[in-house]
Amino acid sequence: MHEIVKASKIGPDVFHFEVIAPKIARKRKAGQFVVLRINETGERIPLTIAGADPGQGTITLVFQVVGKTTAALSALKEGDSIQDIAGPLGKPTHIDNFGTTICVGGGIGIAPLYPIAQALKNAGNRVLTVLGARTKDLFIMEEQMRRVSHEVRICTDDGSYGTKGLVTNVLDEWIKELDNKVDFVMAIGPPIMMKFVAKTTLPYGIKTLVSLNSIMVDGTGMCGCCRVSVGGETKFVCVDGPEFDAHKVDFELLMQRLQAYKEQENQAMEIWRSNHEIPA
Repeated sequence: MHEIVKASKIGPDVFHFEVIAPKIARKRKAGQFVVLRINETGERIPLTIAGADPGQGTITLVFQVVGKTTAALSALKEGDSIQDIAGPLGKPTHIDNFGTTICVGGGIGIAPLYPIAQALKNAGNRVLTVLGARTKDLFIMEEQMRRVSHEVRICTDDGSYGTKGLVTNVLDEWIKELDNKVDFVMAIGPPIMMKFVAKTTLPYGIKTLVSLNSIMVDGTGMCGCCRVSVGGETKFVCVDGPEFDAHKVDFELLMQRLQAYKEQENQAMEIWRSNHEIPA
């Protein structure tokens, strides 16, 4: 059992938990994730490790309510416990002193981007960050990202905060301002965002990685649910990733597979809400 020592809501349907998991806290590296199960009858879901405190033996989980299990997880309070947490899983981000790096985060993708930006800065990189969301109210962890970045630029789809427009517009402008002297780009967010980040950096020849959020069950490469196509080869996000060369990912296939589960997910969410008398 893993006790929740801190629990807070940091955005619309977005929650921040600090959970006792000392072995994971000691071993985890930027880019890795866990698979958790709330109780003995619960399903297994993957969540990125957004931070860790080895001294306190805690890991930080930031998640958005998108289905039955995340809704049930959000209902837990400080002092409650999570049945099982397995990890750290996945390959850690390859951290090096690349030079000038740009980190691009969209929506809930800002949470898994944070430990990567932190590690890049600690390795001596110049870390520039672009953060985007549909509206101002949907931003999370802005102050944390500012602490691990040399400069941050903000944009929103509706112009309610920062520049009006997409992260790719800001990214392209920044690359041009720097006369293409950008050594590495890391992007995490909705698949459509990552797809267009890849299209933006490809003409400049900038090494670009993305962290994929495919459907996942066991987290060990056995079920095959998380398979994606990268460079024409089948890869498993849980063991080969979650990070891949953005210029080789088949984003269309990824989005098709995610959409196939969306209707079932929405139905399960409605049933859970009705059983718990929670309005949609």
